[in-house]
Amino acid sequence: MTAPTLATGERGRGGNEGRGIRGGSDAAPRRSRTLGRRLQRPGAWFALPAAALLAIFFAYPLVTSLWQSFFATSGGVSSWVGLEQYARLFSDPLIAKSLFNAGLILIVQVPLMIGLAVGLAYLLNQSWLRFRSGFRLLTFLPAVTTLVAYAVVFRVMLATDGGAVNQMLGLVGVSPVDWLNNEWWARVALVAAITWRWTGYNMVIILAGLQAIPGELYEAARIDGAGRWQIFTKIVIPQLRPVLIFTTVTSTIGALQLFDENWILTEGGPNDATLTPVLYLYKVGFRQFDFGYASAIAWMLVVITAIIAIVQFRIMREKP
Repeated sequence: MTAPTLATGERGRGGNEGRGIRGGSDAAPRRSRTLGRRLQRPGAWFALPAAALLAIFFAYPLVTSLWQSFFATSGGVSSWVGLEQYARLFSDPLIAKSLFNAGLILIVQVPLMIGLAVGLAYLLNQSWLRFRSGFRLLTFLPAVTTLVAYAVVFRVMLATDGGAVNQMLGLVGVSPVDWLNNEWWARVALVAAITWRWTGYNMVIILAGLQAIPGELYEAARIDGAGRWQIFTKIVIPQLRPVLIFTTVTSTIGALQLFDENWILTEGGPNDATLTPVLYLYKVGFRQFDFGYASAIAWMLVVITAIIAIVQFRIMREKP
């Protein structure tokens, strides 16, 4: 009778020890989870100021502008009008004119700028080119100039009487061009200014994409007998697809949000030839003080920008 009792006691002690070991193993993850929660608390406190700023300066104005677009102000009194402000968009000729101008800039300027940026990035990535760093710096310098400063310089340079551009044209026998007072020449001047300002910015992004392409791809293509053009079209462009999508979408958003350049160069003229939706929004909101309609214009622009961006992503996304 004694032996079974001892065995039972040993089994009991062994069972208790086993439970103790299992209990210890369960306690370790519990302690680590508790420690993780304690470590997350300071992170949440550090993130709180940024979250507060985001809520105050982004989320609150966003929701307020949407709510305000359903109201109309008359005599200092706001009244609910529902979708009337949005219905007004379809009958406003200046909305159609501003969208036409933005679409024209989008179709002409964005491909021109991206094409120049790709060409410059490819050239400045060549190992045989001397002073590459200096050329890259010179190309990127326009991107660090302030929008107002460079727009004022362009306005002075493109002046009809005494402007530097017309003076240079006069040296080769070309009569002065009324850059800022003719509808089509004003658009040309605006496209030229935007292209000069943002080509270097996109060039730097594309250059980073070029430098991320493995050198083995170039070597394999040369071994197979591919020429420069084949390497560019069959290797470089496909490898740059994500970068090109990014630069195209951001440039499209920038074209639709254009304000500073056309405001300083022409104030939207002549004859609303350079009027863009954001500039029209500014005039409606801060000159006519029709903030409800200005909010409706802003949300119309948000929807149009989102649709164009989605379409561009679908067209340019990498095929499986």
